[in-house]
Amino acid sequence: MSDMQSTSGAVRLDGKAIAEQVRVELAAEVAEFKAAHPMFRPKLVALQVGERSDSSVYIRQKAKACKEIGVEFEHVQLDNSIQQAELDARVDSINNDPAIHGLLVQLPLPAHLSTRHVVQSIRAEKDVDGFHAENIGWLSKRDGSPYFHPCTPLGCIELLKRYNIAIAGKRAVVIGRSDIVGAPVAMMLTKLDATVTLCHSRTANIEELVRDADILVVAIGQPEFVRADWVKPGAAVVDVGMNAMDDATKKAGFRWVGDVHPGAAAHAGFLTPVPGGVGPMTVAMLLRNVVASAKRHYAAASTVRIVPSVLNLADPVPSDIVIAQAQASALKPIAQLGAELNLAPRELEPHGRHAAKVTLDVLDRLDGIRNGHYVVVTGISPTPLGEGKSTVTVGLAQALYAHLGCAAFACVRQPSQGPTFGIKGGAAGGGYSQVAPMTAMNLHLTGDIHAISAANNLVAAAVDARRFHEATQTDAQLMARLCPPKRGMSQFAAPMLRRLQRLGINKTRPEDLDADEVARFVRLDIDPERIVWRRVLDTNDRFLREITIGEASTERGMSRRTGFDIAVASEIMAVLALTTSLADMRQRLARMVVAMSRAGEPITCDDIGVTGALTVLMKDALSPTLMQTLEGSPVFVHAGPFANIAHGNSSIVADKIALKLVGVPAEPGFVVTEAGFGADIGFEKFINIKCRASGLVPDVAVIVATVRALKMHGGGPDVVPGKPLADEYTRENLELLERGFANLRRHIENVNKMGLAAIVAINAFATDTQAELELVRALARDAGAYDAIPTHLWAKGGAGAVELAQAVARCCADKSGAEGFRFLYDDNLSIKEKIEAIAKQVYRAASVSYSEEAERKIEQFAANGWSSMPICMAKTQYSFSADPALKGAPEGFDLPIRDIRASLGAGFIYPLCGAMQTLPGLPTRPCFYDIDIDEDTGDIVGLF
Repeated sequence: MSDMQSTSGAVRLDGKAIAEQVRVELAAEVAEFKAAHPMFRPKLVALQVGERSDSSVYIRQKAKACKEIGVEFEHVQLDNSIQQAELDARVDSINNDPAIHGLLVQLPLPAHLSTRHVVQSIRAEKDVDGFHAENIGWLSKRDGSPYFHPCTPLGCIELLKRYNIAIAGKRAVVIGRSDIVGAPVAMMLTKLDATVTLCHSRTANIEELVRDADILVVAIGQPEFVRADWVKPGAAVVDVGMNAMDDATKKAGFRWVGDVHPGAAAHAGFLTPVPGGVGPMTVAMLLRNVVASAKRHYAAASTVRIVPSVLNLADPVPSDIVIAQAQASALKPIAQLGAELNLAPRELEPHGRHAAKVTLDVLDRLDGIRNGHYVVVTGISPTPLGEGKSTVTVGLAQALYAHLGCAAFACVRQPSQGPTFGIKGGAAGGGYSQVAPMTAMNLHLTGDIHAISAANNLVAAAVDARRFHEATQTDAQLMARLCPPKRGMSQFAAPMLRRLQRLGINKTRPEDLDADEVARFVRLDIDPERIVWRRVLDTNDRFLREITIGEASTERGMSRRTGFDIAVASEIMAVLALTTSLADMRQRLARMVVAMSRAGEPITCDDIGVTGALTVLMKDALSPTLMQTLEGSPVFVHAGPFANIAHGNSSIVADKIALKLVGVPAEPGFVVTEAGFGADIGFEKFINIKCRASGLVPDVAVIVATVRALKMHGGGPDVVPGKPLADEYTRENLELLERGFANLRRHIENVNKMGLAAIVAINAFATDTQAELELVRALARDAGAYDAIPTHLWAKGGAGAVELAQAVARCCADKSGAEGFRFLYDDNLSIKEKIEAIAKQVYRAASVSYSEEAERKIEQFAANGWSSMPICMAKTQYSFSADPALKGAPEGFDLPIRDIRASLGAGFIYPLCGAMQTLPGLPTRPCFYDIDIDEDTGDIVGLF
């Protein structure tokens, strides 16, 4: 040190000056790191129980020191009467907050609280005091590396280093064996290759040992315990003691003395003053620990750990459920997967061992983090042969993750139990490209669809109940029951106040309404012929498609015809998929139209007062469910709206969270999300509805096709369930394949029309010939595809899609995918103009015709101000036209619009092209015949 000071021969180990220098260095380090990493925000929390004045002084000193170096400081002061359980909960909350990098509990604690328990409750990686048993344990090991060294011992070592005092090979004596200073500093000196003797008050030959010490650290808490003549000439003496000794000459009545007699300065080579020696260094080292912790947390949060699970491939490929059960032991606990993604414990809500809800808090924490690459998987027009979009979605994510070493997420819809027990089966992918556990995914999972059913049916019950009560009560009776007196005073509920505002009645007390205002307020005047809200269930039941309700005598003859839909057809499902936050979901639920009044006015959920209850029922469903693929890559399963009457995509919040989580690494990862049905339906709606609502822009689209499905579009024979496939599908037929390619060409053109590159994934089957695969590849490239690649994901998992994954990565890196991204139509176009843009530009219709009902509603919707919403065409998925029998790429046809409806909550208008079935029925031989349980193992069998 250039400014060393000497007193009576000993060099003063100036802790105050060194501490100030450390703070200056830390301030520069923090500022430099923040400049390079704007999201870096180091934070320390000090937790204090009670109001001891000395503790408060120490905390204010730490707060000031933190502010000086750019560290955020929070003082949490708790009442002296707090009980252990409540204090534990506060500590746990801080432990699990990723924005907090250090926690210290100001000691002493009140006698009724366990200091040891509280100190050990702090997570070792946030224990910036260095007191946790894990940190001390690692310190004691020769090759151990604790998260933190205790601050005072670290300050002692730092003083020795700053004054270039040699430690290795020297004899060091430490007096005092406390867990806070003596024992840790002895271990630290030992690690620095000193020969250490640890003494205490009962050490017999302590004077003799001290006289031989080159380095002496004293922390015994006894004033002037070490006499001056004990100190070896030239020794380095670190006096940790701070003892108050009576001194009438001092204003305070005492003076501070150390554990070493001040006369030692005549013998020692180096000596710390008291005060001004070790004390300032303790706070400086605390700051150093906080900064180190924040940088360590930042580094960990800036990577996604890629930990693939090994696939054990079998040939021939077994059934999906046999594969799933064989891989069950390789699945990661969901907490491990969350940790690999840097999810904080409080952001993960486990539902069993292999699924968890991920809270939307992640979006707030990662606000400002760039997004990863956004890949949408779509397909050709579906056929009964199946194209395997879900399999490709999952397998592509597996290939990116397990074989290219990229952070990768798959985002898929939650399947309905209707198809699971009906005819289609589940939607977890297939073969060795599956979401796991597939049984959980295809059954109840985390109960989101049940929540939707409950919410939907609550609305239905509320609508019919309100109609009944209005028909059987006077205005005064309705008013009295809607606003019953409480403690002698009537008042409006929150939704009632909102209804009053919509009615233009600016009054807040029931008694202030006149008779006309009361009538307008209490009478929704629901037209029973124009109730559009139907009940739902998650089972295929054809006999509930059309029913009559209200047949009991208690309903006083107020029966009406209605029906059930499948749960995933509920508008609430579409709301869930398109919402961006809890507040946004609440607003969407509020504006859902349930009926029309006799005067033709729309009646919403908020009008019937059910908005808050719906939000409560849907609160947990808002969080996406984290699962994994068979190869250990993360998957979000969330929402499952119909792809014909709704938009057929998984949720916006799932995509957004996934994009942030994979956007953290230096090389951003990939989110692979699936759009339902063919590109004319699911992809078009993904672009014009989902991306409009989310603000997200995809990088590339993957179109899934199969040789045999293209042959069907080329004129191949119909497929009959239970009968073997015709030879046209199992033998080489290049002519039929080339004719059917017209369907894929149209989809490639439509993707390019939206400004995106299209990569064709040819989902290969064993019956496909090399010539057929090469033909599709060549034709796709000629049609404008970025690339076209055969895949074998079903039989090989991610290994069967490596070339596809490389093409996707290459396309994203080329920046050639989304530079010209555009919506198909502008918001300000009329409803008809938007419909015709889709019909003529995507479907290639020559004209659009409208029924009288559709014409009437278009006028009504325009008058209501609903024209700005996007269009969600409700059309058969099997053809570009409204006729499912027209395969291939028909054009020049008329697209008939028989009706048009509005989903104000979801935020779109959906025209109906032909009859749409919203509640499937069970076939002659449903899937449930094969589903059972093994009574010995408890394993589910026969589920695909």
